[in-house]
Amino acid sequence: MDIKKTVDLSWDEFDELRDPRPDANGFDAVVERAISRRGFLGGALAFGSGAAVFGTGVLGSASSARAQASAFGFEPIGIATDYDIHVPAGYQWKPLVRWGDALFSEAEGAYSPETGVSVEMSDKVFGENTDGMETFTHDGHTLLAINSEYVNPKINLPAASEGVPQSADEVTLLKNMQGVTVLEIAEGDDGYAVVIDSPYNRRITHETRMTMDGPAAGSDLVKTNADPEGMSPKGTMNNCGSGKTLWGTYLTCEENFNGYFGATGDYEETAGITRYGIGGEGRYAYEKFDSRYDLSAEPNEPNRHGWVTEIDPKDPTSTPIKHTALGRFKHENAEMVQAADGRIVVYMGDDERGEFMYKFVSNGTWAEGQPTDGLLSDGTLYVARFNDDMSGEWLALTPETTGMPLEEILVFSRLAGSRVGATTMDRPEWIAANPLRAEAYCALTNNKNRGVKPNAGGDETPVGGPNPRETNNFGQIVRWRPEGEDHGAETFTWDLYVMAGNPTVYDNSYAGSENVTEGNMFNSPDGMAFSSDGMLWIQTDGDDSNEGEFAGQGNNQMLVGNPETGEIARFLTAPNGAEVTGLTWSPDGTVAFVGIQHPGGSWPDGTGKPRSSVIAVWREDGAIFG
Repeated sequence: MDIKKTVDLSWDEFDELRDPRPDANGFDAVVERAISRRGFLGGALAFGSGAAVFGTGVLGSASSARAQASAFGFEPIGIATDYDIHVPAGYQWKPLVRWGDALFSEAEGAYSPETGVSVEMSDKVFGENTDGMETFTHDGHTLLAINSEYVNPKINLPAASEGVPQSADEVTLLKNMQGVTVLEIAEGDDGYAVVIDSPYNRRITHETRMTMDGPAAGSDLVKTNADPEGMSPKGTMNNCGSGKTLWGTYLTCEENFNGYFGATGDYEETAGITRYGIGGEGRYAYEKFDSRYDLSAEPNEPNRHGWVTEIDPKDPTSTPIKHTALGRFKHENAEMVQAADGRIVVYMGDDERGEFMYKFVSNGTWAEGQPTDGLLSDGTLYVARFNDDMSGEWLALTPETTGMPLEEILVFSRLAGSRVGATTMDRPEWIAANPLRAEAYCALTNNKNRGVKPNAGGDETPVGGPNPRETNNFGQIVRWRPEGEDHGAETFTWDLYVMAGNPTVYDNSYAGSENVTEGNMFNSPDGMAFSSDGMLWIQTDGDDSNEGEFAGQGNNQMLVGNPETGEIARFLTAPNGAEVTGLTWSPDGTVAFVGIQHPGGSWPDGTGKPRSSVIAVWREDGAIFG
């Protein structure tokens, strides 16, 4: 594998190199035999009483976004294909913080449009490729915790390196641009801005010392030469989605950790290695300069990554905790809710084609003001099975159900899920729970391998249930309601809130569900969050070529959906090349903070390098909209 080529690939393309799909995928035949859109939507599947499979009272085939304005209080916008941000009339936006912006006085002016940031300043500035984020308040201070998922070496490294690290210092530079940023913001005459030198400002990188808890902490599977006790891993990596605990700490989720590892010598290809897409050559050549990432030197180091990690943004001296009880896989986000009896529930998706959806349920209960010790280290991990009759169940992953020791269940959760027959999903990404009723939603981004090839563990990926389309390039959002309106229940009923598609190209199921129209169509739902009024905000990370089956869909975008009516309207479009990632609000709900990752062109500065950024969006009249 040519390292110069791997740095240009998306993470999905990188995984595809390790586990390629068959040359013949039969897409044309799939479209020809696909049942009609009307026939699919009018089928026998139903959710509850009189509700269609795609939600209650969904819209018909309105041809423009204008018809949907009344439900949301803004005039929905059209698509864009340029290198700018667009929001509705009556709203404004500005960058809040960009890759390379200083967190401390010593780093002011550290970013250069020509050269980026030096290795000496790289852990004192805002990180690269922003993703999930959450807002916290503490003693009158407003704090943001923000993920930096990965790097773009051709942009971040000196030009002479050609996008491939040439030294240990250049590897350190890349390490420092990733992880998590905690920063304080304050509102002034020109809106919110970063508070330079705030005592809360902090960078947490691939080198930050962590600790572990839960049943797999200290097990032989996580011990290394550098940490023979298996309790003190270094670094959090590929931090994708996020979550917020009920007690006010940050959950950062480690996703595509596999690409950071390679081998300079021989290593054993075990089931745990291959199922997680770990191979002999890493994406960034870390293994050539740091033995921690070399499988031939430290075969257990990958097992120390792929966890949900808890950070206390209010205490800059605190040590992040990797919670092994929540399982190890390519975590998208962690959505915490509470069971009827007070137990803690965390919903999680494993973002890879054909992988599973999970939840953790604590053994202990919690109420505000009570201790939190053990709540995320002592409990049961479950995996989801969706049935075609629109029922579902959470399957406990225990030694009795899997035939595996508990520490192996947690370190190799994918293998455990396969053993109990979990449903292979179309890339389960963000999960969002409705604050107004007991229901949750998961963005199933896409899956070109659906019905074409098994997942990396050999589990079949049949068409059906919440994954109803073969060679699914558009994605859908599945919704479930736990039995008895109790998130602690082990059974649920489900439907599809929306099936993305293109009704201007197709007249079958690839056109999408009835609430997808020419005026709001999109592909690849990814990030999701509910605002306090119970509206579902949807962010996309898909094909923005505006060509072929994606014609008319424009750049990636952020939309808002009404869970009761099924209506969906476009609120924001991103610069071409960018993904819309992460959403959180100011404490008073008047400002939305939105992540713009890997933008094209030279956005937002207009000169030099493109810079991943968090933007602030607000209503001109100052009213609450989140």
